[in-house]
Amino acid sequence: GCELFMASISRSAARKLSLEADLNRALDRGELRLHYQPRLATQDLQVETVEALLRWQHPQRGMVPPDEFIPLAEQSGLIVGIGDWVLAEACAQAARWRAARVGWKVAVNVSGVQFRDGTLATRVSRALAAAGIEASSLELEFTEGALIENSSRVTQAVSALKELGVNIALDDFGTGYSSLSYLRRFPIDTLKIDRMFVRDINATSGGQAPLVDAIMAMARSLSLTTVAEGVETDLQWHFLRARGASQVQGFLFSRPLPAEELALWHSQWIHADAGRITGAA
Repeated sequence: GCELFMASISRSAARKLSLEADLNRALDRGELRLHYQPRLATQDLQVETVEALLRWQHPQRGMVPPDEFIPLAEQSGLIVGIGDWVLAEACAQAARWRAARVGWKVAVNVSGVQFRDGTLATRVSRALAAAGIEASSLELEFTEGALIENSSRVTQAVSALKELGVNIALDDFGTGYSSLSYLRRFPIDTLKIDRMFVRDINATSGGQAPLVDAIMAMARSLSLTTVAEGVETDLQWHFLRARGASQVQGFLFSRPLPAEELALWHSQWIHADAGRITGAA
């Protein structure tokens, strides 16, 4: 036999083990945060929904990238407990906004691991009840990967969530399996167009314009709300508005912010920034 040792692999494995151990304690230590990124109506740029995005402020490593620790949480099973915290915190924040007469819907990403747990609807119901908000205030975002199993458990979980009254969004559409059967089989309300298509919209060739047009035309025929992610330029926003996208989300409007900073951004947005971008139309 032959065995090969690489120091880089050893370091990577050691870092992964260290991160997993730290992540196991992060919730109890209060190191997890939620930042919120607004989704704006394309026509008038009013905030309709905010997406809750998980952040980890590590005491030594600083801000750990989500694409580094979330897969680790899924692999280790920690995502179920973390997901409960995210749901509870997002719903509690939605309740605080309601009390302040801000009627934003909150969108929360859900992992396929949470699906397989089999108790997702119960956990969501518990979070809604604890916060005292109606189910229509919450939207749950799933990727195609979470639905690909097509098991009876997944189907039952989505149906149970829909019966609660929460909105269901299919995230990153067009980058995964892209089976149109998902749109027929599951009670989906919202289709999120992945940022890779939005990024390639450009002035000279239209980039991925035919694909964006096709996705939005299909969504309209199914009476689905369309959300374009990763909007970073005026050109992209004007293109999407002309094509009839329902909502837009991206750094052109705001990066993900803590709740208190989002409130400050919103007060400035409605008085200045919205007028600037709208005026550029």
